[in-house]
Amino acid sequence: MESLSLANPITRTPLLKTPHTRQHHQRRDRFLVLRPPRCQKMFVPGFAEASPEAKAARHLQNFFTFVAVRIVLAQLESYNPDAYKELMEFISRNSLNDGDKFCRTLMRESPRHKSLALRILEVRSAYSKRDFEWDNLQKLAFKMVDESNTSLMRDYVLETSHLEKEK
Repeated sequence: MESLSLANPITRTPLLKTPHTRQHHQRRDRFLVLRPPRCQKMFVPGFAEASPEAKAARHLQNFFTFVAVRIVLAQLESYNPDAYKELMEFISRNSLNDGDKFCRTLMRESPRHKSLALRILEVRSAYSKRDFEWDNLQKLAFKMVDESNTSLMRDYVLETSHLEKEK
């Protein structure tokens, strides 16, 4: 007669618990914590310095700076035309591609520019936390990728089937 195994066939651990010492539990628990999690996500090569999400977050941060500058400019235009002109002049000399660099340079320009930079930082933070519609971003990104993929595939099929008809 075959003997029945009382071990889990996947992990090979006994199904029946036997009393262990406290030291054994601590050692076992320590190893359980150190075991790397199994990840079912795609590996993305070429992002050694940061994940794709970190790079996207950096781009969003720069975009939020751009948005904050636009908001501050709109506010200044109506109640402080002199500050509006100064900020516009500063923008004409400095790129907004790197939001942190832009704000850092603006802060060091003059005391008046420092207050503008602080206002931009405040608006950037508020906009990203309260006004930006994160769920809408995700929905739009999914929709745009799907529509773009469909359009590109349709165009390719039309091009290739047209070439096949000519031959």
